[in-house]
Amino acid sequence: MCGIAMVRLLKPLDYYQEKYGTWQYGLQKMYLLMEKQHNRGQEGAGLASVKLDMPPGEEYIWRERVEGKNAIQEIFATINKNSARLPIEVLDNPELCKEELPFAGELYLGHLRYSTTGRSGLSYVHPFLRRHNWKNRTLVLAGNFNLTNVDELFENLTLKGQHPRDKGDTFLMLESLGFMLDKEVQKEYDKIKQRYTNDIVITHKIEENLDIAAFIRKSEKLWDGGYAICGMLGHGDSFIFRDPKGIRPAFYYINDEIVVTASERPVIQTAMNVKEEDVHELEPGQAMIIKRNGTIKFETIRPAAKELTKCSFERIYFSRGSDIDIYKERKKLGESLAGPILKAIDNDIDNTVFSFIPNTAEVAFYGMTDGIKEVTHQAPRVEKVLIKDIKLRTFISTNNERDDLATHVYDVTYGSIRRGKVDNLVAIDDSIVRGTTLKQSILKILNRLEPKKIVIVSSSPQVRFPDYYGIDMARMSEFCAFRAAIQLLKDTGRQYVIDEVYRKSKAQENLPKEEIVNYVTEIYEPFTMEEISAQIAKMLTPPEVTCPVELVYQTIDGLHAACPNHKGDWYFTGNYPTPGGNRLVNKAYINFYEGVDKL
Repeated sequence: MCGIAMVRLLKPLDYYQEKYGTWQYGLQKMYLLMEKQHNRGQEGAGLASVKLDMPPGEEYIWRERVEGKNAIQEIFATINKNSARLPIEVLDNPELCKEELPFAGELYLGHLRYSTTGRSGLSYVHPFLRRHNWKNRTLVLAGNFNLTNVDELFENLTLKGQHPRDKGDTFLMLESLGFMLDKEVQKEYDKIKQRYTNDIVITHKIEENLDIAAFIRKSEKLWDGGYAICGMLGHGDSFIFRDPKGIRPAFYYINDEIVVTASERPVIQTAMNVKEEDVHELEPGQAMIIKRNGTIKFETIRPAAKELTKCSFERIYFSRGSDIDIYKERKKLGESLAGPILKAIDNDIDNTVFSFIPNTAEVAFYGMTDGIKEVTHQAPRVEKVLIKDIKLRTFISTNNERDDLATHVYDVTYGSIRRGKVDNLVAIDDSIVRGTTLKQSILKILNRLEPKKIVIVSSSPQVRFPDYYGIDMARMSEFCAFRAAIQLLKDTGRQYVIDEVYRKSKAQENLPKEEIVNYVTEIYEPFTMEEISAQIAKMLTPPEVTCPVELVYQTIDGLHAACPNHKGDWYFTGNYPTPGGNRLVNKAYINFYEGVDKL
C-alpha cells in the first residue's frame, strides 16, 4: 500500500515566482502531498524531478531516495540545504535556480515505500530510473502495486535476450516498459526519418508524436496484479495509469497551472485547498497522459473489468479517514456491529465501558456508539482506555526485550472502568490479522483494569487469506483465523480436510495460473464465523488474563453494505481478482503443509 504523488507544472517557473512569491510552488505542493500520505511510507521515500529545455551537457533529471521513517524530511532538508547556499538574488531568480539547483524543475514524482516483498534496501525505494542517452528513452517510474506473475515476466524478458538484474516486480516492470518504450521510439524514428534528415528535428518530432499509451499497453497486457503507476520521460512527457480491476486507487486534480495526482483524494484536497468534487478518480484501466507541451488526454490502456474489485482494505485501514466517503464507511462498519456486541455483553449497557484501540479505529468507534445508542435508546459509557506510547518503539531492539517492552507500548487510563469485575470492557480495532499485539500486549494491559469481561471488536471481517496486491502478508500461518481453523479441524477429528486440501493444491501446482482453483477456502467451510472467532479468542488469551475474552468480527455482508463501491474482499473470502492470486495462495498452502511456512 505504497503512496504516490506526481506534480506537473503547466507554466514556466517565473510564473509561480511572480504569482506566489516563489518558484518552489511545485516543490511545496509535493512536500504536502508526500507528508499527508506519510502513513503509506514507513520504510522509505523518494523524489525525482525533470527539468524542461535544459541544454546538452546539463543534467535534466534528478533523484533523491532515503530509507527510514524520516525519509521525507531528510529529502527536503537536503533540497533546502542546497537552496540555502545561494544568495537571495539568485534564489529569487527562477532561471538561475534552474541552472544551479537539482530540484528546480517542472515535473516531480514522489513515492512512499511500504514494503510488500520482504526485501529492503535503498535499491528497492522508488522512483526507479532507467537512463538513456536520448531523453525520450529515459524513464522514471514509481507506483503502488504488486504483480503476481513475476516469473512469467522474467521469462518473457529473458526470451527477448534481455538480462534483468533482479526478479522484483518493480525492476521487471521498469525493464518491460523501457523495452517497449525503446521500440516505440524506434518506430517513430523510422517513420519520421523518411520525411526529415536533420536529426535534431527528428528527435523533436519523436517527442511530439510519441504514443505513450501504445508502449504502456504493450507492456501492461502481460501483467497480473493491482497497480497505480506514475512515470516521467526525460524529455517531459508524464503519465499515470491504473489496473483494469481498480484494485489500487489513484486520484487527480487539474487546473490551468498544475496537474496533481496522488493515492488519496483528501491529500490533494488539503494540498491544493479544493473541494472533493474538484478531485477525480482515475478510471480503472485508464491512463492520464500529460505531454511535454502541457496537453492532457485520457486513454484506455485495457478496458475496465465488468466486475471491479477495488480494495476494501484501503477503506478499512490504509486510506486517510479524512476522506468524506471513507469517514462514512468506517462509521457504518462500526454501527453495523451493535447487534453482536450487545449479545456479547448480554445487553448490559449500564455495566459496560466502550473504547477503541488507537488510532485508526476511532471513526469506527463513533459508528459503534451511534449503533448502540440507536438500538438501546441509551447513551453508552465511553472512555479513552488505551493510550499509545510511541516513544517506546525506538527502544525495542532485541527479541528478548521486544516481548517484555511490548506490554508497555500502550498505557491504560486507570480508573476508567470500575474495578473488581464490575464492568465489561468493549474495545474496537479496525482489523485483527495476526493477533500478536493482542496476545503479547493489549489483553494483558486491559486485564490490569480488572474488567468483568473483555470484548475485542474488529471492524473488518476475519482476515483468512494472504494478500498479493499490496500488503506483505504471504504466509498462511500469519493469520490467526487460519491457525484457529486448522486447530478446530484437528480438535474435531477432521485432519483429513487439511490433507485433502493439500492433495488438491499439490495436484494443480504446475498448471497455468488461469486453471488453478483456490481450494484453501475448504479449510473454513466446516465452521461458522462465531466458532472460529471463539477459537481465536482462546488462542490469543494469555494465561494471566483472568476474565473471559470474546472476539466480535465484522461480517462480509456488513463489509459490503458499508463499502458498496469497493467489492475487493479477497483477504476475507479468498475470491482473488486475478488468476495470479489463486496461484500464489495455492503455493502458500503447500508451503504451510510441507513445513516451509513457519513464523
